[in-house]
Amino acid sequence: MNWKTEVTELLGIQYPIIQGGLAYLAYSDLAAAVSNAGGLGQITAMSLPDPDALRGEIQRVKQLTDKPFGVNFAIGQHGRPFSHYLDVAIEEEVPVISMTGGNPAPIFEQLKGTNTKKLVLVAAKRQAQKAEELGADAVMVVGQEGGGHLGKSDIGTMVLIPAVVDAVTIPVIASGGIGDGRGLMAALSLGAQGIEMGTRFIATKECVHANEVYKQRLVEGTENDTTVIKRTLGMPARAIANPLTEKIIEIEKNGGGYEELKELISGSANRKYIYEGDQEQGFGWAGQVMGLIKDSPSVAELFERIIREAEGIRRSWNE
Repeated sequence: MNWKTEVTELLGIQYPIIQGGLAYLAYSDLAAAVSNAGGLGQITAMSLPDPDALRGEIQRVKQLTDKPFGVNFAIGQHGRPFSHYLDVAIEEEVPVISMTGGNPAPIFEQLKGTNTKKLVLVAAKRQAQKAEELGADAVMVVGQEGGGHLGKSDIGTMVLIPAVVDAVTIPVIASGGIGDGRGLMAALSLGAQGIEMGTRFIATKECVHANEVYKQRLVEGTENDTTVIKRTLGMPARAIANPLTEKIIEIEKNGGGYEELKELISGSANRKYIYEGDQEQGFGWAGQVMGLIKDSPSVAELFERIIREAEGIRRSWNE
C-alpha cells in the first residue's frame, strides 16, 4: 500500500513515522535503524557532552544509512548554549532539525539560507500557531498521554490533534499514546499527516543505551504505571511511577520548590534509571503507551508490525 502523506513528501521518508528525541537514548544505532526501516530517526543533541560528540554521532548515522534523519534540540530542558551544536548539524548538512521546549526562533534564524526541514514539538494550539508563524515546516503535537515533558494543560491526543489541525496550515504530526498500527490510523483519521513515537522506541533492540531493567519495566507495566512530576515547577513530565517519583510528588504537595527538587529531577537521576537500572534512586520517562508494549523487538520488526496492522485496518475500511 502507498503510505504517501504530506509528511513523507516533506521529509523524503517511506512511512509517516518519526522517532522522538529521547534524551540520553536517541543516538546513532537507534536513529539509523528507524531511518532504514522507512521512518525518520533522530539523534538527541543536547544530551551529548560537546559538538564534536554530535559530529561523531551524525557521521556514524551516515555510515549506517543513506536515508534521511534528523537531530533533535531539547532547548528548553537543558539550559545550555546550543548554537555551536547547531553549527555542526548545519556543516554536516543534516536534513531535518526538530526542536522541543523553549523558543525555537534562534534556531530558525541560524538555519536561514539552508534547506533543512524544521519540526517543532508543541503541546497547545497557540504554540502550534506560533511555530507556523516563525516558519516551521511541520509541528509535532503531543497530548497529555505522552512521556517526558508535556504541556501545562491536560488535553489528550484525541482532542488536541484535530484542534491543531484546524488551527494551522502546515502538516501536523501526532504524538502521545501512540505505539502501534491502530495509533497510526487513529492519528491519520484525526487529520494528522504522521506520528511521532518516543516510549515505544525505547523498548527495541537498537535502543542500546537503555538498560534492560528499563526496557523490561516498559514491557511489564500498564497504562496505570506512570505519573506526572514537576507540575508545581510549570514543567509537567510523565515518568514511570516508582519510589523516587513518589518522593518528588510528596515534596511538591508540601510546597517544596526547585532547590529542594533539583537533584531528584536532574539528568543524573534520570541516567541512574535508564543506564544503570536503579529503580529506587533514579527515574525513567514513559508515556501511558507502555500499557500497549508487550515486547522489545528490533526496529525493523516493529515497523513491519505497525504497517501490517495499519494496512489491515485500511482494508477493513474499504470493505
